[in-house]
Amino acid sequence: MIPYTYSLHKISDAADFGFDAHDYSRFKFGDDAVAKSFGKALAEGFIRDVLEVNDLNEQIVVISSPYCFIPTATYAMKTFFVYHLNHWLAEHNKLVVQEAKVHRTITYKEDYGELSADERLKLIGNDSFHIDKDFLKDKVLFFLDDIKITGSHEKMILKMVKEYGLKNDIFMLYFAELVNNDIHPKIENHLNYFKVKSIFDLNEIIKSGSFTFNTRIVKYILNCDFNSFNIFLEQQTEQFIYSLYHLAIGNSYHDIESYEQNFTHLKKYLHTKYYNLI
Repeated sequence: MIPYTYSLHKISDAADFGFDAHDYSRFKFGDDAVAKSFGKALAEGFIRDVLEVNDLNEQIVVISSPYCFIPTATYAMKTFFVYHLNHWLAEHNKLVVQEAKVHRTITYKEDYGELSADERLKLIGNDSFHIDKDFLKDKVLFFLDDIKITGSHEKMILKMVKEYGLKNDIFMLYFAELVNNDIHPKIENHLNYFKVKSIFDLNEIIKSGSFTFNTRIVKYILNCDFNSFNIFLEQQTEQFIYSLYHLAIGNSYHDIESYEQNFTHLKKYLHTKYYNLI
């Protein structure tokens, strides 16, 4: 089984990505409007470049990037990718998409985007990935992710595929892919934080009217310095703080030592100011 890889944007120039770096950064921190734009663009490109020139009639299963309890930014993009793809499939009398999840046990808290290829593979190699093999039988699998930098995540997905003995046709789909080996993988963090330089830069995204939580923003908030975290909380709504607390627990962030001070303050903050919500 050799997977087919498709990426909408090929990054060969560190100064010209083919998409707006501000938008990408907002997307990584929960801007659902950008996720919609990216998901639609990826679907349009994939339909144009692949589906319109290949007769694919099998049941498609779309699988977002692996996560535990809190979805990744890719999950939001996946939703709009599926909406647009389903519209095309229905118009062409084909089966609409099914979805599945890769369950992931995460063993690290480090910022992945700063690491080299070898460091990434070593770090992610300790994680475990699980999927419902029986549900996938005789279906075409679309593994979706936002960006491919070193291919470490793809290697782990294909390792899981091999371990489960999956014989499916597989497509690896990316919004963007780094294709120039002379560009250091830390370009990913340059993109991730292009718009977000401090926790207070998150307010514009959170209050935009199109915000959705993801793993990155929860980790970023819990990992920031305590004084900034305290001020930031005072600027948020009850519902935001309530969601932040329960999402953090769902991903076991309450057990991570480096998040302990901020999480403990978050818990006390809720109990004293919004006790009735817990």
